[in-house]
Amino acid sequence: MRKSLSALLPALFALSAHAADPAPATYGPELEGFDYPYPVQHYAFQSQGEKVRMAYLDVRPAKANGRAVVLLHGKNFCAATWETSIAALAQAGYRVIAPDQIGFCKSSKPAHHQYSLHELAANTHALLESIGIDRAAIVGHSMGGMLAARYALMYPQASERLLLVNPIGLEDWKALGVPWRSVDDNYARELKTSAATIKQYQQTVYYGGQWKPEYQRWVDMLAGLYAGPGRERVAWNQALTSEMVFTQPVVHEFPNLRVPTTLFIGQRDRTAINRDLAPDALKARLGLYPQLGRDAARAIAGATLIEFEDLGHSPQVEAPQRFNAALLDRLNADR
Repeated sequence: MRKSLSALLPALFALSAHAADPAPATYGPELEGFDYPYPVQHYAFQSQGEKVRMAYLDVRPAKANGRAVVLLHGKNFCAATWETSIAALAQAGYRVIAPDQIGFCKSSKPAHHQYSLHELAANTHALLESIGIDRAAIVGHSMGGMLAARYALMYPQASERLLLVNPIGLEDWKALGVPWRSVDDNYARELKTSAATIKQYQQTVYYGGQWKPEYQRWVDMLAGLYAGPGRERVAWNQALTSEMVFTQPVVHEFPNLRVPTTLFIGQRDRTAINRDLAPDALKARLGLYPQLGRDAARAIAGATLIEFEDLGHSPQVEAPQRFNAALLDRLNADR
């Protein structure tokens, strides 16, 4: 009996410690409960027969240089993820606008919505017009890079320059033979999202297997949305935007860009949508950002390529000081 109790003690202690762990945070359907680093404002409008609100940060510098920068988040990110870049840009004199797109973070999650990069770009343009910004530098990360490219194609006169940070969609997955996944299947997958699955995906795909404690805040932010009372609506909107990203490539239109463009590419990134559905031989050829970045730079007239050899999908999160210095340098180039 003494031997059996001795064997059980480690398991009992583990269970006790686990029971003492705090419950994971849960946030409302518009990320209520998660604090952003700057005051959140809202742009209200009608879209597809539904009233919606687009949350955004509008950070004005103490000493303005007369220029504005728009920061567009990725699919697994929010406006708040740009916090170090916002601080650096504002300190340098830029007015900084960081929106949460409809369907994401602190913005509305419509019950029924047909998502397109064109519409998200139009929403962003309308927001900027509503606050008196007629021209700005457009910075886009991940999915936000696809959106930023679409914005520059639609509104070249309103785009001072285009800066793409590890944008997804530097390859056309469906044209390469990656299978399509239905919205219903995407929704079923999204409902399984947790802090553990988010971390595993980001560590593997974004950060080359590495992890730093400061990344956890952004995992908890997303996990709290999925764990909160709006989880079904959050998952449904994410399923719709996944289908949008897969079926609406921008890469074929890169030669049509007429805006000064810079690509910031973390070389360890391996992001590719629906990779899990692809045959093994194709999987090995997807998401090779070192080559994809160079191909994109050749396709865009006059583009500048900045490579971060030791970084992955989110240079602004992994190495904020280095990234922000490079961003400011390119914003000031040729002026």
